[in-house]
Amino acid sequence: MPGDETRPGAAPVPDEGGASVPFETPDIYGAYPRLADDQMARLAQHGRRHAADAGDVLIREGERCESFYVVLSGSVAIVEGYGTPDEHLLRVHGPGRFIGELGLLNGQVAFYTAVVRDPGEILVLSMDQLRDLVTRDSTLGDVVLRACLGRRALLVGQGAGFRIIGSRYSPDTRRLREFAARNRLPHRWIDLETDEEAEALLRRFAVDPEQTPLVIWQDTTLLRNPSNAELARFIGLPPLESGNDRGDLLIVGSGPAGLAAAVNAASEGLDTTVVEALGTGGQAGTSSRIENCFGFPSGISGAELTERAVLQADKFGARISVPAEAARLERRDGHYTVGFADGSEVTARAVVLATGARYRRLQVPGVEPLEGASVHYSATVYEAQQCSTDPVAVVGGGNSAGQAVLFLAGFAPQVYLLVRGQSLDAHMSRYLIDQIEHHPRVRVLLHTEMTKALGDKALEAVTVVDHRTGEHRHLAVRALFVFTGADPHTEWLSGALALDTRGYVLTGAQAQACSVPELWQSQGRDCLTLETSLPGVFAAGDVRSGSVKRVASAVGEGAMSIHFVHRYLGHAAAPGGTDSSPYMRPKESAWLA
Repeated sequence: MPGDETRPGAAPVPDEGGASVPFETPDIYGAYPRLADDQMARLAQHGRRHAADAGDVLIREGERCESFYVVLSGSVAIVEGYGTPDEHLLRVHGPGRFIGELGLLNGQVAFYTAVVRDPGEILVLSMDQLRDLVTRDSTLGDVVLRACLGRRALLVGQGAGFRIIGSRYSPDTRRLREFAARNRLPHRWIDLETDEEAEALLRRFAVDPEQTPLVIWQDTTLLRNPSNAELARFIGLPPLESGNDRGDLLIVGSGPAGLAAAVNAASEGLDTTVVEALGTGGQAGTSSRIENCFGFPSGISGAELTERAVLQADKFGARISVPAEAARLERRDGHYTVGFADGSEVTARAVVLATGARYRRLQVPGVEPLEGASVHYSATVYEAQQCSTDPVAVVGGGNSAGQAVLFLAGFAPQVYLLVRGQSLDAHMSRYLIDQIEHHPRVRVLLHTEMTKALGDKALEAVTVVDHRTGEHRHLAVRALFVFTGADPHTEWLSGALALDTRGYVLTGAQAQACSVPELWQSQGRDCLTLETSLPGVFAAGDVRSGSVKRVASAVGEGAMSIHFVHRYLGHAAAPGGTDSSPYMRPKESAWLA
């Protein structure tokens, strides 16, 4: 096995035997813990011991993993592209280590192969045995969860997983890259125009450039311009269940508000389905670091917060389906039916709308042709990896812009923050302002507005104007990141319920004021605080008119919406319309606490 191969820029990290194993990031995520003796003993009581010979494959790339493996003796290598010309050693696990990453917990296919390097003994547990054990042992559960989350982050940073081959000017290439990034799927983009590897791969698969984009995995699987749904099913993201069973609650959107609603609803016994058009986490899921989120004193990335919430919702039995783009909402036989862009439908007794908001596109000459190539509306590791040698610019004056600036400053040699206002105080938290003002790679340009993007196939510079002096000048930057506010994703709700003048969903007294009096008189009650102009349909988080655009606020509203769902369902079920507000007993825990 070629264990000494490295990618450009990779730094060697010692493996279990002291040898040099290529890895790009030190173990800062707790990704490779060694289990304590007592934890090994508890696992051994539930699993079975298995002799392992050199060359035995425990987990195969591209296939779902059904077992949890702990190394008792010998060693196991983690390999990308096993058995191909591009085979690449990622890590070697010795005694006391366990095998697996996030896909192990959420049912995705594996992004690597685990193969026995030195013969020894392996402890094998089924996933049901693991779930049962960690439910009763929160310390062990936290070790497993933190390691799996950290390993996924490291895989993403390495560009492991499948490859997307396509032109940066292709809308479908941009679509696939965004979908993969928003769902935190390890992958690598190969630019059709600039990457020499692209031509060799096209020849190998006998594909013309006009037939791109392609998704290639292990040189054995080829998807030609797949839809987001096809890619999701290939990776193992859960599909929308067939049929139209009438569940208790449908949550549309899986940002912080939607996931908080899912956790609370499912834990209280409601049959809960969550649907998401693009990727779990919403805008928060793309944030590099959230430092003002309650309960995380050292901050937490949007990706980790999202994955923890998804696993928590799954633990209580909530079903989360991606992608499923809602297209209409209608009342039918005392229930609500949501129709989706692919023609499918889901019917539920109550609905929570948590679709959030989308960043506004920058309406400046020259920007649109460069979107997805040099102009971005999120700042994740995928975009940041392209900014290691050239200056970049960020447009915006809010917290999202501030978080992006600090994250990008860890990659780019210079980051310009372009702000139209006279200070950062109006829309940015003080903790971000303090860090930005003291960062040596960040330069804040106040009273400054971008007027043009320059560049043909890639961004070369931006033109800006200083509104105090009227001076126009060029900034030589190679990437632009835009965070200039957001608009609600409510086009599909127009005409179905009351919206404000900006398209946000009205709730409570404002929603009731837009309804005919007879509607609420027939209900025998007033509109509830987070209820929309349709009884039994609620709104939480950024999509709600008047909401506070913060992660903690969205989480709070998502949780609170379930209180009102219970009140609605209790009122509808009680004789004579009396509000009995029954809370259902929580389900037994099924996964990590």
